[in-house]
Amino acid sequence: MASVKVACVVVMFMAVVSAPMMVQAVTCNDVIMQLTPCLPYLMNGGGASAGCCSGVRNLLGAAGTTADKQTVCNCLKNAAGRFNINDQYAQALPGVCHVNVPYKISRSTNCANIRF
Repeated sequence: MASVKVACVVVMFMAVVSAPMMVQAVTCNDVIMQLTPCLPYLMNGGGASAGCCSGVRNLLGAAGTTADKQTVCNCLKNAAGRFNINDQYAQALPGVCHVNVPYKISRSTNCANIRF
């Protein structure tokens, strides 16, 4: 009887270990939190801080699915209007931070067309 219990525990452990991890989707709150250090640059220009570029990299790394990337895109568009972000600075941010954003950061970007 004890060996049956041990076998059941081993099987359950293997199922848990081999099960795919649930990955939390990126939210607009995540986008705002990561990009808050970028607001001075995005509104007034100048140089982007190290914290800003780190946030951009973190955000790009967290957005692993098409849905996540579309969420980030839509959140960026909403934030641009909410925080009065300068479009020219927003479009320049990937270059300033030396990262590749696979779409134009603009209020006119159609985020639904983003596919990865």
